[in-house]
Amino acid sequence: MSNAFSYSLAPPLGHRAQLGLVVLQSDETIEHEFRRLLPSEGVSLYVSRIASEPEVTRETLARMEGEMTGAASLMPQSVEFDAVGYGCTSGTSVIGPDRVAHLIKEGARTRTVTEPVSALVAACQHLGLRRLAFLSPYVAEVSDGLRAVLAQSGVETPVFGSFNEAEETRVARIDGASLVSAAVRLAAQGGVDGVFMSCTNLRTLDVVDRIEAETGLPVLSSNLVLAWHMLRLAGVNDRVVGAGRLFE
Repeated sequence: MSNAFSYSLAPPLGHRAQLGLVVLQSDETIEHEFRRLLPSEGVSLYVSRIASEPEVTRETLARMEGEMTGAASLMPQSVEFDAVGYGCTSGTSVIGPDRVAHLIKEGARTRTVTEPVSALVAACQHLGLRRLAFLSPYVAEVSDGLRAVLAQSGVETPVFGSFNEAEETRVARIDGASLVSAAVRLAAQGGVDGVFMSCTNLRTLDVVDRIEAETGLPVLSSNLVLAWHMLRLAGVNDRVVGAGRLFE
């Protein structure tokens, strides 16, 4: 015997905000940190992956441009997103924030699009920061391009340091002690009003508060600013304990 049942509909899981995220195939970190930064109730996060290379160069980053719309289109087409983020700091500096927004909107229905570069600029404006100590995992050609893009947006990076690593798998394994040591040494050179740790694949969330305590400066990271900006664009202003001054 077959039974047909009536049913009622619940509101969307993201009844406060519906967020989307395009994550690099090689990224092992961003989703883990986003789960800790987003509210557990009423904020949904839908994730798609974009093909990316294991080695980071300007050429491999640029190749993602042709894959972005397709990656965005793999998120639920029934969802009208409040914000969609592209999770690559260096990739944004190569492709360009405006181009990223256009490509993602071609694939997903969303009010707004952001990425770590625009999110960092917005976070600096929010905190009143203009000069950052910049810590990168990457080789010079990638880091230099990103610093130039930030300078065009009014964010200077007079103090710079890098782990000079091009392999994404190794970037994802750089430990917290290494991040703290490098960030504190950069900040100690002076002439800056904040610290930025670039790359969504760096495990930064557990060390933000410690670096702020040791340097006395606001500390930002790619994942931190991207999650914050997506939430603020969606109208969600929740505080997050353990995520530094940005989320206070």
